[in-house]
Amino acid sequence: MNRARGVVVAGHGVASGRAADTPFAGGTIALQAPHFAARGLDLSPFVLATVNLDIAPHELVVTAPRWTFRDVAWTEVHGPETFSFVECTVTRGDAVAGLVYRPHPETKPMHHQPTTVLELLLPRLDGLAVGESLEVTVAPGQARFLRS
Repeated sequence: MNRARGVVVAGHGVASGRAADTPFAGGTIALQAPHFAARGLDLSPFVLATVNLDIAPHELVVTAPRWTFRDVAWTEVHGPETFSFVECTVTRGDAVAGLVYRPHPETKPMHHQPTTVLELLLPRLDGLAVGESLEVTVAPGQARFLRS
């Protein structure tokens, strides 16, 4: 299955830099973006923050992501991380192209998400709010949804 419906949930506020206690005041995505660009992924079409979508009772199984970047040394706060990105489409009336942003948990030292929560990089969606329902479709062959 390559489509699931989910509910927007509040995140840690670290990707966007909104969290008061984050050591990454500008946001982690803004700090990581130049490293991804140097490896061939331009994040400029997207807001440099994540939309967190809880797709319970489903989980995403990443099989062949469009991009995987290993050993990205984007901060001195902790060691390098590995990231994968899956192409997706999010539907909220109109469909918009986006990416599932997937830091690999084995290299991510803090701010983990529940396994049913997707972190999405999307263009600005005016008025998007916690509690809103969105449908996400992942690119065939890159990932699939399973019931957890």
